[in-house]
Amino acid sequence: MKPLAVIGNVNVDLILGPAAPWPKAGTEIIVDHDELRVGGQAGNTALAWDGLGVPYDIAANVGDDQFGRWLSSAFGDRAARWRVRPERTTLSVGITHPDGERTFFTTRGHLPRLSLDDVLAILDGERLRGGYALLSAAFLTEDLTRDYDALFDWADAHAITLALDTGWPLEGWTEANCLATRRWLGRCGIALMNEVETTTLAGSSDLEAAARALHALMPPGAIFVAKCGPDGALAINSDGRVHTVAAPRVTVIDTIGAGDVFNAGFLAALARGEPIATCLETGTAVASRAISTLPRSYGPADFTSAALEETLQ
Repeated sequence: MKPLAVIGNVNVDLILGPAAPWPKAGTEIIVDHDELRVGGQAGNTALAWDGLGVPYDIAANVGDDQFGRWLSSAFGDRAARWRVRPERTTLSVGITHPDGERTFFTTRGHLPRLSLDDVLAILDGERLRGGYALLSAAFLTEDLTRDYDALFDWADAHAITLALDTGWPLEGWTEANCLATRRWLGRCGIALMNEVETTTLAGSSDLEAAARALHALMPPGAIFVAKCGPDGALAINSDGRVHTVAAPRVTVIDTIGAGDVFNAGFLAALARGEPIATCLETGTAVASRAISTLPRSYGPADFTSAALEETLQ
């Protein structure tokens, strides 16, 4: 199996809900569920790899407070070289709704201060040679994002294929954010975007046409994936062929981090040498199990072949 790593945002998620209708100002409601857990795009992907029994490295940072120490302890030795920032740890409060959707309230905290030096102090380029590194939350890790060109050069020097999932920009998909993302795609071997991001970036309402347009911006041999939630996923393979997969029908409990969990399943299958169709199936199956289980589960460590069919049982 090829080595795997994830780079980006790890923060604290406090999940409450479900809440409906939205309460009026000055009032209080009682909800049925609360959970304090590791969050952030990178954190969600790492937890899924843990649940699947997949080896990986993670480059992140934390704030200098109780939450930061708690996050570090959750990752054990993998967090030994994480930098502790003087800022408070980023906290997201997620309010879930009966349909499985959610609303987030997030503090800036430590995430903008994750730097290229922090990442390179954690990841061993030679150990990751020939593998995949997922680059998450570009619009939250401001210091690192400014040095993306140097990060891309480092990855190229070690034959590491970067997979990009930018996340949603806080200020929306402005023209500047779209231009930056299109430029980043030109240096990444894999893109993992959701449907709205794909059509917005390409300026086309047709998903396949949008995916093809963005795939054309990427290096030769690249893979573009569009995640479509309950409608499954679409991929443009390295040879330009389109692959689609439907998502299993499940009773949704909590969709938080579903796309990040998909990333974990997809990349783990890819690292094991599975064909793109199987990678899509694995990503959708693992994500579907995660959003339909409480406490959250990701499936067995052997998550291909027959075991894949059992992940939702």
